[in-house]
Amino acid sequence: MQPSSFTALFRNQLAGVFFALIAIFVVSAVVSPYFLTSYNMTVVARSLAFVGLITIGQSMLMILGELDLSLGVIGGLCGVVTGMLMVDMGLNPWFSMLCGLGLGAALGFFNGFMVTALQLHSLVLTIGSAGIFGGINLVLTKGVAITNIPKEIQFLGRGNLLGVPVPFVIMLVVLLIASFAILKTPFGRYIYAIGDNKAAARMLGIRVDRIRVLVFTIAGALAALAGLLMVTRLGTAQPSIGETWVLPPIAASVIGGVATTGGVGTPVGAIFGAAIIAVIENIIVLFGVSPYWQGVVSGLIVVLAISFDSISRRYFRNNG
Repeated sequence: MQPSSFTALFRNQLAGVFFALIAIFVVSAVVSPYFLTSYNMTVVARSLAFVGLITIGQSMLMILGELDLSLGVIGGLCGVVTGMLMVDMGLNPWFSMLCGLGLGAALGFFNGFMVTALQLHSLVLTIGSAGIFGGINLVLTKGVAITNIPKEIQFLGRGNLLGVPVPFVIMLVVLLIASFAILKTPFGRYIYAIGDNKAAARMLGIRVDRIRVLVFTIAGALAALAGLLMVTRLGTAQPSIGETWVLPPIAASVIGGVATTGGVGTPVGAIFGAAIIAVIENIIVLFGVSPYWQGVVSGLIVVLAISFDSISRRYFRNNG
């Protein structure tokens, strides 16, 4: 039986989330006269950039069939270490940032290595590693922010390029590279194959564990990049950076069509999902609702998105 045009459109997750984003934009513009102002759009774009970088890495892991709950903590720890290298040790800011990115990649590699070597579930392992990385953060800083971040690099978090926030531009560049790698290279095809059926991928000769470790490493590096950009945005290395970067990337990925079971989705769809969450949170702020409700909203979005994903996939599986 041929699916209806509505069902065909519904199956196209990327089109669906794009139209949902447009609808939310229209509704937001109607309910708040401040929403479409250039200043507010800059605020939304800048906030989206930081979560967006985490979302790109998390979406790649979810397509692979994995999940990393330590990415936000990795971003915070790398930001703190980079701040210490710049301020306390007096190293060159650019070299310090390179070291921070390397640390993020190393922490991601650690997660991937532990998951593959010990055959642990990534969800369980990264809950533990998040506690380890977060503890190290507090040991290093004793909960005190590192100030006097060099002004020469602060444009990375605060500056604009042709009116567009620099962090947002960086996120778009990363998104283009990640999308090309996922959709147009053998590396991307291996990720989808592993996420769809790990055992079958091994039978095809794909080096499954190597790919898994590599994707964890990439996600760790992107988390570090988000943390470093936030440090340059704030002008301080706050130990609390990354604490709110746990649920939104997961929710954004599911909203954007990334399957919780792996093998389906794209980073572009995940970013569309992140944009939807960013707009909803922005509207909450514009209406003067307490920012503490943002956590409640993020949690509800996660629950609804995962529930909808599960129900819709069960429906299409049963109805061909």
